[in-house]
Formats: sequence, C-alpha cells, structure tokens
Amino acid sequence: MRNLSFFFFFFFTFFAAVRSDPSDHRYKEGDPVPLYANKVGPFHNPSETYRYFDLPFCEPGDLKEKKEALGEVLNGDRLVSAPYKLEFQRDKELVSVCDRKLSKQDVARFRSAVRKDYYFQMYYDDLPIWGFIGKVDKEGKDPSDYRYFLYKHIHFDVFYNKDRVIEINVRTDPNALVDLTEDAEVQAEFLYTVKWKETNTPFEKRMDKYSQSSSLPHHLEIHWFSIINSCVTVLLLTGFLATILMRVLKNDFVKYAHDEESAEDQEETGWKYIHGDVFRFPKFKSLFAAALGSGTQLFTLTVFIFILALVGVFYPYNRGALFTALVVIYALTSGIAGYTATSFYCQLEGTNWVRNLLLTGCLFCGPLFLTFCFLNTVAIAYKATAALPFGTIVVIVLIWSLVTSPLLVLGGIAGKNSKAEFQAPVRTTKYPREIPPLPWYRGTIPQMAMAGFLPFSAIYIELYYIFASVWGHRIYTIYSILFIVFIILLIVTAFITVALTYFQLAAEDHEWWWRSFLCGGSTGLFIYTYCLYYYYARSDMSGFMQTSFFFGYMACICYGFFLMLGTVGFRAALLFVRHIYRSIKCE
Repeated sequence: MRNLSFFFFFFFTFFAAVRSDPSDHRYKEGDPVPLYANKVGPFHNPSETYRYFDLPFCEPGDLKEKKEALGEVLNGDRLVSAPYKLEFQRDKELVSVCDRKLSKQDVARFRSAVRKDYYFQMYYDDLPIWGFIGKVDKEGKDPSDYRYFLYKHIHFDVFYNKDRVIEINVRTDPNALVDLTEDAEVQAEFLYTVKWKETNTPFEKRMDKYSQSSSLPHHLEIHWFSIINSCVTVLLLTGFLATILMRVLKNDFVKYAHDEESAEDQEETGWKYIHGDVFRFPKFKSLFAAALGSGTQLFTLTVFIFILALVGVFYPYNRGALFTALVVIYALTSGIAGYTATSFYCQLEGTNWVRNLLLTGCLFCGPLFLTFCFLNTVAIAYKATAALPFGTIVVIVLIWSLVTSPLLVLGGIAGKNSKAEFQAPVRTTKYPREIPPLPWYRGTIPQMAMAGFLPFSAIYIELYYIFASVWGHRIYTIYSILFIVFIILLIVTAFITVALTYFQLAAEDHEWWWRSFLCGGSTGLFIYTYCLYYYYARSDMSGFMQTSFFFGYMACICYGFFLMLGTVGFRAALLFVRHIYRSIKCE
C-alpha cells in the first residue's frame, strides 16, 4: 500500500511539473516578455517542420536555445530566441529588425518556401502564434507566370489584463512585400509593429480561444450527431444479435437438458459436441500470451491517458504533455504486460517463461523501434525538427533500460509465482476431434472482416476529427465525447466477438482462441484502411517524408489498436465460453 501511495504521489507530481512554468507570467511595464521562434514548414505537411533560422531570417545578436522537456522535443519543438523585442505594455511602430541584402541563394530558398505555403510558429509568454511567410500571386494560368512575395512587416497585437499577457495575434502587412520572382539579389528591410490593448479576460481563460473551434455549436452538433448515430446503429445491431443469441442459447440449453434425460447413447451435436476440445490450449501459446500481455498494457495506457485528458492535463498547447505522458505511462505499466503474459503462459502449461517475457517486451516495442529508426533517418536526411537529438534518444533508451525492462521482469516473476491454474469447467480429451468442412464465409479472414466492420462503423465519424487534429492544425479538446466513443468501441468489439465465437462453436469448430483475438483486433486493420482514404481524399499531405511519417506511425498506432482490441475480444469470448459450458452437464 505504501508503494502504491508513492507511485501516485510521483505520478501526479510529475504531471503537475509538466503543467507548471518557471515564470509566474507576471510583468511590470517595460519588462521583457519571452518570445521564442519555434519552427517553419509546409502548412499541409505537419510532420515536415524545420528550425526557424533554417530560412535566412534576421538572427538576433544574442541567439539562445530554450531548454526543452522530453515531450517538447518529441513534438518537434526547437525554440530559440526571436529577433523581435516585445516589452510589456510598450507600443512600437515600424521598428527595423535588420536591413540586409538577400543573395540569389537566399531568394531561391525563400521562394521555394513561399511556393510550398510555409508558415512560421512562435511562442510569446507560452502563447502560440502563427503566420505565413509570404504569398503567391497567381495572375496567369501557367505556373511560370506566378509571382512570389515575402512578407517583411509583422504586426503584433497583444492584449493584457493588469500585469499578465492574455492574448496575442499576428498579422502581416499585405503592402510591405519583397519580390522573390526573379533570381537576383534583393535588398530587404524587415520591420515589426507592436500594439498593446487592455482586456477583461482573466488569465485562467487565456487558452480558451484555442479550443473554441472544436467547441463551436455546429462542431458539437456534428460530434453529438455522430455519437447518437453510432449508439442507435450499435444498439439496433447488437440488440438484434443479442435477441437471436439469447433465444438460440435458451433453445440449446433446453435441448441439451432434454437430451440428458433421454437415451444416453444419443449423439451430441452443436457446441456441446466439442466440449472435450473447446478448452484445448491454442497453438503458439507463447505468442498468444505475449499478445495478451501487450494488449492489456496498451489498454491500461489508454485508460490512464483518458483520465489525464478528462482532468484537463492536455489543455491546448501544453507543449509535449501528451508525448511525455505516453512515454512515462508506457514505461510504468510494463509490469502489467509482464505479469499478464507470464501468468497466462504458465496457466497454458508453458515452460520457457523467460523467452515468453522477452517476446512480450519486443512484441510492440520491436516494430515501433524499427519504424522509429527508419523515420528518424528520413528526418535526419531532410534536416527536419522531427529528427530526435542524440541526447533525447539516450534518455529514451535509459527509460527503457532502467524502468521499462526491470518492471517487465518483475511483473513476469510475479506472474510466474502466482501459480494460478486455468479455470476450465469441462475436461479436455486427449486427442482433438476433426473439424468438419466449413463454408468459405466461416474462414478466419471473412470472419475478421465481419467482426471489424461493426466497431469501425461506430467510430469512423469521430476518426476524421482525430486525424485532423493529429495530422493537421485542428485542436481536439472534447475528450468526454471521445471517451464515450471509446466505451462504445469496447462494448461492440466484445459483443461481436462473442457472437462470432458462438457461431464458430455451433459449427463444431473448436479452434476459437486465436480466432477471437484476430476478430477483436480486426478493427485496427479497418482504421489503417481509413488512413489510405484520409491521406488521398481528405488531406493535402505530400512528399516522401510526410507520407512515410503518416503511414509509418499510423501502422504502429493501428497495430497497438489490434493488440488492445484483440485482448478485449478474447477476454469477452473466454468469459462467454466458460459461462455456457458451466451451464450444461458434460460427461
């Protein structure tokens, strides 16, 4: 109990640290307020971002890099001091940052950035600000007739309440332009203007404007409509299936009870016929137990992330909080994976529990690590901020070595020593019965297609908003709706797996263990198919780096969903199978 209390104390202290800031955000007139330039990149390619001064902007004389937390680095943030000085409550008009001659190479780099619709991002007193670096005049139909311009004058409108900064907006002067169309040297003077205005908005609500887009009435209406639509569809279909299943089961129980009272030599049929094989342990039991362990860990991770989201940890632009939470919670929950996998493996009468533990540790982390190595190499080749520095990689390796692995081993030892036996209500025969020939639609792949479609249909509307947030510039803040959708997903996955397991057993096919896991996890395959649709039909992403990042990391996320929902499906099927065989008398 003492260890548990320490864990929760550490857990919430850690995330309190994530939310807090060294500064109290209070200033006097004339005090310098920190302004950091973060990154630039193509607007439609959120993963392809570069350091702000990779473009030849005016650099300040005292260029300093801001020390960042793990989550901020994973998020691709690379904050450096900006060339603009915005002192508290000090208006400025047409202040020159620098007057410089842009070489042909500088002009070509700026022109390429303007052509790709580059934006910049900065942080002022921890408030995010964005703007485009230039514009394209498409006067002629032919691209050769386009003209490219760079904005050289930035307006900062800052709102304050007493001694605190509340809001900042940035706009560019459409008349102050540098023509980049020709490959020639250009003289450019970069300017900025600052206007301070008073507001009554309290400091505690200064982040609300960033979440308003997802909380607008028409957005909320769409969200709630999607949930109601999902609930109605799911209730109708599950209710229909439940009615059929309950009626069929009732008839089965009556029939089998009648058979017991009649002639003892009467031949059994249906799922009772295979009672001696239904609890026969599956093939590849080590892999099966490892998949259950990994799936249980990912389920626990998801629940913890939802708890933190619902209590408000992931408020808009709490830089890197989500990535920090994912890394820390995954490391701390690895003991759950080790315990679940090893204890279940020992219940299945497995002997090499050490190999099973290694397999559990690598089952999800292995593909994720290989994907990361490839994508990080791509980011290094592009010189993008998505490339993790060597120090950050060392920190992650240390977390894995000093926290994840020891907890995994400790969980495995605890699972091995639990000495729990597998609870089977009927005895398993020595030799397995032959499975009768079945029609094609009772095969594994058609069953997976049927099992994955219903849960996916319950969540696909909400998927667009999630994708637009993760792979776009929308902000997702309605976590309560997302949590309801997640609960619906779990219920539907469990029920459809139970229904398909019953139909499989009724057809006298007793190899339901792997089938129930694959059917439960098949929603992950549908989500990855939706990735293809979203990339080509709903987004403007392009380029090798963005494409590889999108499909690479989405493959890992969908694989995680596969393991998690597969575990949910199998656990539900196991409860169901135990229940029905406990309810009848089998010799």
